[in-house]
Amino acid sequence: GAASEGYPIANLKDLPAGDYYVQAVMNVYTEFKRADGHTIWAHMDQWEGQRWAYAPDNLISTATPTRVHLDPARGFDVKIELTSKIPPIDYPPDTKWVKHVKMQSPMLTKFWGHPIYVGAIVLLPKGYDEKPTQYYPTVYQQSHFGLEPAFGFHTEMTNGDRTQMERRKNAKTAYEKATINAGGEKETGYEFYQAWNSDNFPRMIAVTLQHPTPYFDDSYAVNSANSGPYGDAILQELIPELEKRFRMIPKGYARTLTGGSTGGWESIALQLYHPDFFGGTWTLYPDPIDFRKYQLSNIYEDDNAFLVPNGGFHKPERPMQQNSDGQMVATMRQISMMEHASGTRGRSAAQIDVWSATYGPVGADGYPRQLWDMKTGKIDREVALYMRDNGYDLRAYAEKNWPTIGKSLVGKIHIYTGDMDNFYLAYAVYHMQDFLESTKDPYYGGEVVFGRPMKGHGWQPWSNAQLIRIMADHIAKNAPPEDNKNWRPTTD
Repeated sequence: GAASEGYPIANLKDLPAGDYYVQAVMNVYTEFKRADGHTIWAHMDQWEGQRWAYAPDNLISTATPTRVHLDPARGFDVKIELTSKIPPIDYPPDTKWVKHVKMQSPMLTKFWGHPIYVGAIVLLPKGYDEKPTQYYPTVYQQSHFGLEPAFGFHTEMTNGDRTQMERRKNAKTAYEKATINAGGEKETGYEFYQAWNSDNFPRMIAVTLQHPTPYFDDSYAVNSANSGPYGDAILQELIPELEKRFRMIPKGYARTLTGGSTGGWESIALQLYHPDFFGGTWTLYPDPIDFRKYQLSNIYEDDNAFLVPNGGFHKPERPMQQNSDGQMVATMRQISMMEHASGTRGRSAAQIDVWSATYGPVGADGYPRQLWDMKTGKIDREVALYMRDNGYDLRAYAEKNWPTIGKSLVGKIHIYTGDMDNFYLAYAVYHMQDFLESTKDPYYGGEVVFGRPMKGHGWQPWSNAQLIRIMADHIAKNAPPEDNKNWRPTTD
């Protein structure tokens, strides 16, 4: 209705008269009676990754949008009926290479008072079936929810593959060639399959973990006051189950981590929180890992997330996203407005809301207490300090705990990000680098690398196949004598 909040126009009464295409979708909420005593309503993920426009059983008006004429002067009384439900997800079948696992988590089910599931997509190495006594190292790739295997693996060339390969082949300018040679473009999924299937490639198991929550497509792989014990469920339920079903070497030296963006934050968080359980992380363009640069906000000192501090009379808006050439794409106010219109009380299933749900405390009403007011941008300092004091500011956590965890992290931390990250994530990485380079007794012994020039979100300095080889070298160097390294072909 006209009173509803919206985006990019805050209210329908401000909509210019004209013809519009409309479609109604109702995001169906489930009642959760949680173990912490709160009862809330939120969307129960149907293994679609909290994409409400595609979620099975959500109500929808028509399969295609309907054309209507809207005029503020005449009101907006347009009849739209919710006539059908979105159908179930079409899950891909298991293959020789790819296996899908989905299991109910007892820990999470107890917390939410409702069946909650976690899962994984397991990519097996060449020769897995033919060598029933061979065990393999595992790389855990953290990512947003999806139904495809790690590193884009697929055994057939798609049109997208052909386009990307042709683009590289036809690169004409020195700048394009330099970008490709510097790792600006990963190999296609088919090219990764070719490497994975080659005779001299390391034999490892690649796993993509799946853990959507009622707030987001991903739990950030940590325990959370709002989302529950996802970290415990992953390490104490899911990974042991995977190591039981598949021939994974169940030792810390043989478990490696990688991931980008949200997955980047998760990969370094898991390594820091569990320094002996994992043998190394190759973290890519992570979400903010130092909350003095929560994108561009210092949440411990700034009063408002929407305005540049000390901006004077002009009060410039704080950016949230940029192009790799520095042009602003969206402001923090705009994105907050969009999320608030998509779901109140932190239920938009979008980026800013999930950070509050993951890192922040539970509000008096049982919903996440937000770091800032989504309408005004006013930062809640108590929430900011809660995030830091509970270990979600990863640089602060590492610095505070280095005397205890440092000895188990030597040589295990590797971070890579484009210097012109589209979401201003590089600045927090600079802070982390400053701390890591200052470490003594022990020195961290890893690396932090920034891609230049104008490398944005998604940059990495090597192909995925090259990353597997780097990890294999690291694992072999740290493997105990009883590891016969038969998973590493002698011709490699």
